[in-house]
Amino acid sequence: MLPVVALVGRPNVGKSTLFNVLTRTRDALVHDLPGLTRDRHYGVCRLGAREFVVVDTGGLSGEKEGIDALTARQAELAIEEADVVALVVDARDGVLPQDRNILKHLRRHDKPLLLIVNKVDGVDEGNARSEFASFGFAEPVLTSSAHSRGLPELLAMVQARLPAVDADALEAVDPADEGIRVAIVGRPNVGKSTLVNRLLGEDRVVVSDIAGTTRDSIRVLLERDGKKYTLIDTAGVRRRARVEEAVEKFSVIKTLQSIAAANVVVLMLDAKEGVSEQDATLIGHVLDEGRALVVAANKWDGLSTYERDQCRISLERRLDFVPFVKPVFISGLHGSGLAELMRAIVRAHKSATREFGSSELTKALEQAYESYQPPLVRGHAPKLRFAHPGGTNPPTIVIHGSRTRHIADSYQRYLENFFRKRFKLEGTPIRIAFKETANPFAGRKNVLTEGQVRKRQRMIRNAKKR
Repeated sequence: MLPVVALVGRPNVGKSTLFNVLTRTRDALVHDLPGLTRDRHYGVCRLGAREFVVVDTGGLSGEKEGIDALTARQAELAIEEADVVALVVDARDGVLPQDRNILKHLRRHDKPLLLIVNKVDGVDEGNARSEFASFGFAEPVLTSSAHSRGLPELLAMVQARLPAVDADALEAVDPADEGIRVAIVGRPNVGKSTLVNRLLGEDRVVVSDIAGTTRDSIRVLLERDGKKYTLIDTAGVRRRARVEEAVEKFSVIKTLQSIAAANVVVLMLDAKEGVSEQDATLIGHVLDEGRALVVAANKWDGLSTYERDQCRISLERRLDFVPFVKPVFISGLHGSGLAELMRAIVRAHKSATREFGSSELTKALEQAYESYQPPLVRGHAPKLRFAHPGGTNPPTIVIHGSRTRHIADSYQRYLENFFRKRFKLEGTPIRIAFKETANPFAGRKNVLTEGQVRKRQRMIRNAKKR
């Protein structure tokens, strides 16, 4: 395993910005709003001589109740699993009692500590060093994460404090092996984070009754029944008219990016409320990206028999535009239906990534064409000659023929349903691309020989005499 470095400190001291700089990503959401980060965010720093895992944590405000208390618990878990703890402070604010309390708490853990004095741009470095000298660090690191200033010194200090790690253990770790990437999306407060925690068997992400608790997209590795997954817990998406804060707009963008990066998207909805217009809009985004889809109706355990029957009828009616999706009924709080949910995810991923051969696609196309031919175009029927694969996730089928530009949308849907039924594809859209076969004689003029010209003239004279 790679060594772990946890970034802790007060809210709004630049931990998320520093995390993005070290990991060379934009995974962590950054804004001037204090307390934006709430969950633990993991990334890998590959800038120094040795790779290590960086953990971005929420700000420690000292509150004992509400969201701040849950955020502090997540930071505490990051400190416990870290090999090196980096305390991040703000050079512009100077030494605050809150920083001293955090440092006092960190020293109780008996772990290698590192002091990072951030936001030193525009501040006298000598004054910053002397002000934080009371913390007892011989060599504090002065940085400006917004401008990547002081990064070499910071990497050198971190490398010096990393524990020795067995080289064989490092080779056994494959960071690129993420398994099936599963994005869990839905409206606020439908139970996305509760589902992630239930699957992991731990309080990995913050869960609260307050809608909009999750603000960032959190990636978590999961191994279940011998298969590897990467769960992506996303922020709830509301209707555009209700989104007012800039932070929520950024959260929605991160959710849409997570849909594009996923292999399978799990749309969670409240079983009591059914499919809303916002849920249908999210399904539209998933279809536009061509991702496999699984619909999970959560909070199933709280419904009566009559409400369950009405829910099934409602889902069947509202999801008729995605006939390849079969809803799964679960309870993220109690864990019922999770086995069927994971099986549905595996089936959808298998269908989305299935590789076809040109011969089997062409045979299926011939059968579909013989069973039902496309409507005539100006008295001529489009000819579909052969098909070949064009990609996976989603499965793409390229069909060559003549007059394909005039094929109706209804016939294209017929082909999609035929291929889906023929190859037993479940939970994934199918894209069909038509290619017009070029006429080999286009632009060529048949030049007559002298004998053909004389024969043509004789035929014309005979026709005139008649």
